[in-house]
Amino acid sequence: MTGRLLLTFNAGSSTVKIGIFQLSGAGPQRIGKAVVDFSDRPLMLHLKEGPTRFELPLKGDAGDNLSDLMGEVLRELGAHFDLDTVIAAGHRIVHGGDLFTGPAELTSQTLEQIRSLNELAPLHQPQALRLIRAVKHLHPKLFQTGSFDTTFHSTQDDLVRRFAIPRAWHERGIKRYGFHGLSYQYVTRELATKAPDIAKGKVIIAHLGSGASLCAIDDGQSRDTSMGFSTLDGIPMATRPGALDPGVLMHFLGPLGKSVKDVEDMLYHQCGLLGVSGLSGDTRELMADGGEHARQAVDLFTLRIAGEIGRLATTLGGIDGLIFTAGIGENQPKIRAQIADRLLWLGVELDGRANERSASKISTPASRIAVHVIPTDEEQMIAEEAISLLDAEDDRNHRTATQGASHGA
Repeated sequence: MTGRLLLTFNAGSSTVKIGIFQLSGAGPQRIGKAVVDFSDRPLMLHLKEGPTRFELPLKGDAGDNLSDLMGEVLRELGAHFDLDTVIAAGHRIVHGGDLFTGPAELTSQTLEQIRSLNELAPLHQPQALRLIRAVKHLHPKLFQTGSFDTTFHSTQDDLVRRFAIPRAWHERGIKRYGFHGLSYQYVTRELATKAPDIAKGKVIIAHLGSGASLCAIDDGQSRDTSMGFSTLDGIPMATRPGALDPGVLMHFLGPLGKSVKDVEDMLYHQCGLLGVSGLSGDTRELMADGGEHARQAVDLFTLRIAGEIGRLATTLGGIDGLIFTAGIGENQPKIRAQIADRLLWLGVELDGRANERSASKISTPASRIAVHVIPTDEEQMIAEEAISLLDAEDDRNHRTATQGASHGA
């Protein structure tokens, strides 16, 4: 397979990230990255090929059928990469429920199982399925795989995954699942390389982006996480509220007369940093603005993150390392510093200069907890899992052919 290409598709609620990987003896190596942001008007394909960046206008739209748009995207990519050599496509899928404990080939059966989980992730799951259908329409014979954000958390204890609700509902799937698993999986592996002594201990990873969560990890395995049943849970995010008193929802749906659809739209698109600030869900804009409401939004964000770190440390029974990752976690020193300031009681002490330059290790030698910044790469994990499934399929086909030849002889 050396020299051939693999594509990864990471469907968010309003974007599609595409990774272009070349296969070599060392595994999949990224050679390009593309992003389509559905909020762009007109739509643009943001392409990075090595050090070169391109902004390519698109004529299509992000309707229910993505085939035309993705056909246009692949034609544009074909001008930069030899897509005739693509042998597989891997997709990020947010929710695997209890049905998937690892990556899976996307067959009619697995697609139906994924579709059955739509109600558990209404913002992300249908988007991933639209993308899978579009790729299948354009390349019917292409080997496609799914990598699930929930599977990394399957190591959590049943007690951690339970809500205090009647047991029958737990058995019907209303439980804590956890998300951002591909990111946590990648960062955990990177930490084992960069700081193996810390990786074997009790670690909390803060995946801070427009969607944000934290995960408690012990010896490389997920033990607890801030997100639970849905991607709305946990800490405040760009436009999502994080943990919310169920009584608030009952009040919206009852006395205030809001519809389920109205409440869903508010929770996914109007809350979080945007809702508190009334200005933006982007922490960069809020930090630059400096107004009272903007400051309050950032202060609430860092307060809830620090509080969640304390809760997760209780699950772990201690903490040896704190890792920042994703867009905010990797690139915004002031946010990291504000969180660390709230954790002084826990023994967190940042090296100011190291933090300002986003060094790999940003804690001082005197800090009781090692603090690191590790960039995440979900697409790399998708690519590696896709190749593992493709290799397994090739092995099965080879064994079948060998057995057929021996019987024929």
